Amino acid sequence: MDIAKRFSQNPLLKPLDIRPSREGMKIECLLNPGVFTFENKVWLLLRVAEMPEKQEGKISFPIYNEEGKIEICTFDKSDPDLDCTDPRVINYKGKDYLTTLSHLRLVCSDDGIHFREPEGYAPIFGQNKLEAYGIEDCRVTKIGDTYQLTFTEVSSYGVGVGLIQTKNWKTFDHKGMIFPPHNKDCAIFEEKINGNYYALHRPSSPQLGGNYIWIAESPDLVHWGKHQCIATSRKGFWDSARVGAGAAPIKTKEGWLEIYHGANEKHRYCLGALLLDLNDPTQVIARSEQPLVEPTAEYELTGFFGNVVFTNGHLVEGDTIKMYYGASDEVICAAELSISEILSTLK
Repeated sequence: MDIAKRFSQNPLLKPLDIRPSREGMKIECLLNPGVFTFENKVWLLLRVAEMPEKQEGKISFPIYNEEGKIEICTFDKSDPDLDCTDPRVINYKGKDYLTTLSHLRLVCSDDGIHFREPEGYAPIFGQNKLEAYGIEDCRVTKIGDTYQLTFTEVSSYGVGVGLIQTKNWKTFDHKGMIFPPHNKDCAIFEEKINGNYYALHRPSSPQLGGNYIWIAESPDLVHWGKHQCIATSRKGFWDSARVGAGAAPIKTKEGWLEIYHGANEKHRYCLGALLLDLNDPTQVIARSEQPLVEPTAEYELTGFFGNVVFTNGHLVEGDTIKMYYGASDEVICAAELSISEILSTLK
């Protein structure tokens, strides 16, 4: 049951459409943009994953060093201590490194279809030792006149959630890590509920538990507590291996509607929905039995890491969700979904 109306122009953006951040680097993937409106335009905050240009017989990968500069690590492919069987992760002498280094890049559009890189808006790069392997998958929530950016910070210390605030997209207030490792997929609700801010997040437990969706409360967007698990993976379902939040939940008459991703043991990523109580979003009213969006188009089935649809950004216009999403961990696409149609599948 795939109810998404995909844009005929998909993919909207490919790696070749964006300039590398520096000479000697190649953009391998565009992934999972945050989405917002600003100055009467549609903006995407892309995750741009880069890697060094390939050399014969060598494996190279980038990291940020302690000075915050990109450093290229290079090894011989024949090195017995090197394991590069996974296209996303390199293991050297028991330590994991990412094959690509991600940063966040702004693009804008007058029509929501044709995007360009505007002048005067700088990329957002990793800055410290907790972001040495890059920053990824930013969700954008606007509260009042301030945009809240929650994103994944990646380093050898683990994977956690960072927060940046901005009003003009030129000056940024870095608040640091708000959810410690291992955590990601953080989406902040767009308004307070009973006087507190709420956020969905995804801690992971390797032994007990799993990759589940949790909810937390905060008085100030920085300090979070009252954590509760609201959705687990489901054996035998499309989301049997892991689940995680998409963008900020959408307020409807029926409840808070959250488009979330789920994957099975074969790493097939689909999208479904959770419906949360309006006054107590820790309570789940309904959940998708079947995925609402699944990889079916060629650009969703094949790519850097195929069989993937993944979203953390959308715009809402009346009953229509204009959803921007990453396909096959390589290209950026868009589709429209009807809120009323989604709600009808949950009853």
